[in-house]
Amino acid sequence: MADTVVTRFAPSPTGFLHIGGARTALFNWLYARAKGGKMLLRIEDTDRARSTEPAVQAIIDGLDWLGLSPDEPAVSQFARAERHRAVAEELLAKGQAYRCYATPAELDEMRETAKAEKRPPRYDGRWRDRDPSEAPAGIDPVIRLKAPLDGETVVEDQVQGTVRFPNKDLDDFVLLRSDGTPTYMLAVVVDDHDMGVTHVIRGDDHLTNAGRQTMIYRAMGWDVPVMAHISLIHGPDGAKMSKRHGALGIEAYREMGFLPVALRNYLVRLGWAHGDEEIISTENMIAWFDLPQINRGAARFDFKKLEALNGHWIRQSSDTELVALLMENRDHLPNGAILTSADEATTRAQLTAAMPGLKERAKTLVELADGAAFLFVKRPLTLDEKAEAILADGGRTVVKDLLPIFQAAQPWDAETLESLVRTYAEAAGLKLGKAAQPLRAALTGRTTSPGVFDVLAVLGKDESLARLQDQAG
Repeated sequence: MADTVVTRFAPSPTGFLHIGGARTALFNWLYARAKGGKMLLRIEDTDRARSTEPAVQAIIDGLDWLGLSPDEPAVSQFARAERHRAVAEELLAKGQAYRCYATPAELDEMRETAKAEKRPPRYDGRWRDRDPSEAPAGIDPVIRLKAPLDGETVVEDQVQGTVRFPNKDLDDFVLLRSDGTPTYMLAVVVDDHDMGVTHVIRGDDHLTNAGRQTMIYRAMGWDVPVMAHISLIHGPDGAKMSKRHGALGIEAYREMGFLPVALRNYLVRLGWAHGDEEIISTENMIAWFDLPQINRGAARFDFKKLEALNGHWIRQSSDTELVALLMENRDHLPNGAILTSADEATTRAQLTAAMPGLKERAKTLVELADGAAFLFVKRPLTLDEKAEAILADGGRTVVKDLLPIFQAAQPWDAETLESLVRTYAEAAGLKLGKAAQPLRAALTGRTTSPGVFDVLAVLGKDESLARLQDQAG
């Protein structure tokens, strides 16, 4: 077997890259990085009716956004059909496969008999040793693998342990259909072999395929890759993951304002652990990741944990990084349009100035954009109900009193402005909050925002005075 580790992520392009697929891609990417190898991407697009070009692009875009780009351009399985057929013919020539002329009616009868006898339906091998000269007219044959009749096929799985498949249960399965199209079982083996894949890391819903695919490898005299079948992700209630649990496309997580670094951190902890570490940088994931540490049991998806982790990574990010993330994702966020002022440079400058106060209270980029909205709203501001109530309940008097004090303020910075408001509040017999809240309401139209003195500093003197004047009555 090759010295270089080669993993692959092999999704079907029948929809977007979903969260379970993203975790499989992450495990493949991490293992390749941890072992100094490479991860390849194969698009399993043989189902032509359901495979679409937009879905292929969505998978590639989703991996790129997550920071899990493959190391080589994607391979199309459908484009390799000639090669798959050639291997089926090679197996025929080796005596490891045979043409089967069983009619649809005969196959139905086999299924019905098995059902009546309460056993799994299996092909009965009736064409296994017959001479093709006996073939009935008008029947296009399939090509079946000549599977071993006794003994067992053993898969030494890195996650599931030793898995034994009695060969009598695997039967002579189809490699090439009567119309000449390869089956999934054959195509996967040929592609993995030709792409030099050394480690197959995939969902445990493929575990039953592992026995049959191992038979094909052995029939061809090829090395069998190391296999690792990872458990599926369940919802918090232990039921199979559904949309209500978060079984959404990666694009939906981008739109909800999650950071790629946080999503990688969260996904790696679904079924894999390194001690009690919860916060894991990508560098540490690569340093620590290995297959035997993957749990056999199903992992449970928890949105609240993901949000908390995302909030942590927002706070850990530099102000410059967060501004860049907001601007890069602006078109993907439902409220991204609010991040627009006169020009891009001004928007970036205002966001950078406000970011220290914004990032402390945001769990997602959507919340971060929402918190920054006050920077870009047009005057006069529309006040929310609570802000209006504060201004109506004596708040406008406070704003009116502070206006001339602010007009004379030098320099215009948070420290100076806080000192001026404290002095005013003491003289007026008010607590600082009673003076700060009306200012916040007048400046942002809301009752929650970054620190009000930071808001004044970020908006600048002219804009702050104009907003306060609008609400002074």
